[in-house]
Amino acid sequence: MRRVVQHLKNHFELFGLTPAFALDPDRLDGAYREIQARIHPDRFAHAGDAERRASMQWTTHVNEAYRTLKNPVQRGRYLLSLQGVDIGAEDNTAMSQDFLVRQMEWREQLEAARGEKNADALQRLRAELRGERGDLEARIGARIDAEHDAKGAADLVRRLMFLEKFDDDIDAAFETIEA
Repeated sequence: MRRVVQHLKNHFELFGLTPAFALDPDRLDGAYREIQARIHPDRFAHAGDAERRASMQWTTHVNEAYRTLKNPVQRGRYLLSLQGVDIGAEDNTAMSQDFLVRQMEWREQLEAARGEKNADALQRLRAELRGERGDLEARIGARIDAEHDAKGAADLVRRLMFLEKFDDDIDAAFETIEA
């Protein structure tokens, strides 16, 4: 087990990736599967207690690291934390006026679609939201990876958090309509 994993500085290093917002999902998936194949608890079923416990701990750590890097919001937050930047999601809700207006418009569209039980309107809203998410993820990547502007990226990550939460709200609206 000791040869399989070593003390690593961060999640990117664990998977042999360069710390960056833009990453190759296939490389991440491949590295994850390779590590899991070496440390999975089933491989240590007949080992001693210490090795089984270490396998469980490393499996938990690897799973957490994988989930963090796989999700753009979590990856952005994690990258910024590595650079000493706290996005202040709990206490910093300041957003640009334009983004606040868009939030209100999206909320109104969501409520109207839910009230009318209009699945097509929800699909259109989701498509718009996904386009916005893609643009925002590209901007975050540029800020972090190319411009090395971690503080500037923090606002964009908070916006992405809103969009992720809003996507969950759209899911809930679909469930309401289908119920």
